[in-house]
Amino acid sequence: MSLLPRLLLSLLIVCHTRAAVVRVEVLERSDMAKTGYEQIVGRLHYEIDPALPGNAVIADVALAPVNEAGRVTFTADLRLMKPKDMARSNGAAWVEIPNRGGKAALRDWIVKHGFTVLNVGWEFDVPAQPGKMRLQVPSARNKDGSPVRGVVSAILIPEKAADEQTLTDLADYPPVNVDGPESRLIVRTRMADAGGREVPRKSWSLKEGSLRLKGGFEPGKTYEIFYLAEAPPLAGLGYAAIRDAVAWLKHDPGSLAPVRHAYAFGASQCGRFLRDFVYLGFNTDEQDRQALDGVMAHIAGAGRLVLNQRWSTPRALSGFYTASYPFADTAQADPVSGHAEGVLENTRVKHPPKIFYTNTAAEYWGAGRVAALTHTSPDGAKDIAFPDNVRSYFFAGTQHGPATFPPTAQAKDAPLANPVNASAVVTAMRLAMHRWVTEGAAPPPSVHPKISDGTLVPVAGVRFPKVPGLGDPRLLTAGCRVRNPQWADGAGAGAELPLLVPQVDADGNDIAGIRMPDVAVPLGTATGWVFRSASMGSPHEPVLLRGAWAPLAATHEQREATHDPRPALTERYASREAYLSQVKDVLQKLIRQQLLSEDDLEPQLKQSAIRWDWVMRQPAR
Repeated sequence: MSLLPRLLLSLLIVCHTRAAVVRVEVLERSDMAKTGYEQIVGRLHYEIDPALPGNAVIADVALAPVNEAGRVTFTADLRLMKPKDMARSNGAAWVEIPNRGGKAALRDWIVKHGFTVLNVGWEFDVPAQPGKMRLQVPSARNKDGSPVRGVVSAILIPEKAADEQTLTDLADYPPVNVDGPESRLIVRTRMADAGGREVPRKSWSLKEGSLRLKGGFEPGKTYEIFYLAEAPPLAGLGYAAIRDAVAWLKHDPGSLAPVRHAYAFGASQCGRFLRDFVYLGFNTDEQDRQALDGVMAHIAGAGRLVLNQRWSTPRALSGFYTASYPFADTAQADPVSGHAEGVLENTRVKHPPKIFYTNTAAEYWGAGRVAALTHTSPDGAKDIAFPDNVRSYFFAGTQHGPATFPPTAQAKDAPLANPVNASAVVTAMRLAMHRWVTEGAAPPPSVHPKISDGTLVPVAGVRFPKVPGLGDPRLLTAGCRVRNPQWADGAGAGAELPLLVPQVDADGNDIAGIRMPDVAVPLGTATGWVFRSASMGSPHEPVLLRGAWAPLAATHEQREATHDPRPALTERYASREAYLSQVKDVLQKLIRQQLLSEDDLEPQLKQSAIRWDWVMRQPAR
């Protein structure tokens, strides 16, 4: 190893004395191929004052050990990607919130526009593995020094019959006494329901994180394990880690990539993280400055991350365990709890950022994400408006993440996965966020279904056709509210959530929203929901956050053979060229609406041609 890398591996940067980031440990610097970018890998060292109001909201912070200065210390993994020549920088950074320890890619549009990319570990329960972004935090202890104890729980939904399950979500919470009275296992037939049937204690055992059940676990059933643990980590410090890393990047003289503006992007778990980050007031730093100028919470629905509480398990999938009041940004009177506040309209929020919410159909339909409640009253009775600093975009006919193409089925008797892909719109929106902040250029208006025009309806009112193999979505439910730890009464925890979903056309495709060519000029029916197949067990249950795609029959004879009510491709389109002409019209409209860029036209047309050819070759299903 040369002298320079050796020096870099031990480089420590002492930050501004009043900063929450007090030291930066640089472990590696490397060029990123021919991009003109460099990557910096290291670790941020933090000290925060637990008495400051912006920190006092962190669960158990008053029970954390402190250093000689009376501050709580912790560390987070750091990864920066920036132009080697900062003259190429556009002065803005995208803070990519790591999903379960993952890292952001350096995408072409990032390089083209000169953005800096910041990754910071925020999650204490990410396994200690090479390349994972982690947060290391202290554990709470009682004032007398004794360990804090309490009951932890985790949910398991087996995909296949097995005698044993690994409790990955509770890896950081070993049991104190697995044979104690707190240890329980329950099973229920519907994951959205509370309660369940108690499994006799003699029928199961737990050892070194492995749960065994006599007779085996049934696929599709929901199991929940409880037991006593101790020493809860201060999970809420993950919010401070992001807040103070942004403050360091923007304001500290020791910043390794100084920028004027910072925007955060988080998908799924990380989108829920960002909604809670803003709700809890973490967009104001310890110096009373705005942290993030913009936030893009992608595929989060109305959920927020259940992080800032004792015994948090942020790595969990959290099916039907994400949505607590408040759901909307503006303060809405809640008929269940009697409270009135909003994600943005509450006493903690001093610096609301500009916000984009982007959701697929899956966040409206499943896993308790109830995306409709971000733009309706808490009871789902009427539409409400977003604040001026917020936009919301719904991607019609999409699932939580698009399936690859050609699509495959999760099981031999299951529908095809949903390949409708709106990622090009997401990129366009990220560039629109930058223009909104730096130039004041208004982004496209919100696009989402509404009660007032009949495009958002209670689930019982969906007019879904009898598409072969898809089932009846009106059987689905939204589950119940999660407890909000900021309210002593839980803000109506356990109350049933209303399920409002997008209305569909005669093909079963969503009417409202941003309709990509696959939906606007359909080759099939694309849904944000799908039931488990019989071979997967529990066919009355949904597959969490997944959708389905049912291609149209190629000919009238094929659809007649399967009793498909949807007109066949040859009944809709005079030719392949006629189909692609309609696709082009749709794409040009999206470009005029600034939802796509001119550069997207040809790739999208090519994609549609490939899909037409594939569907036309398929035998009737």
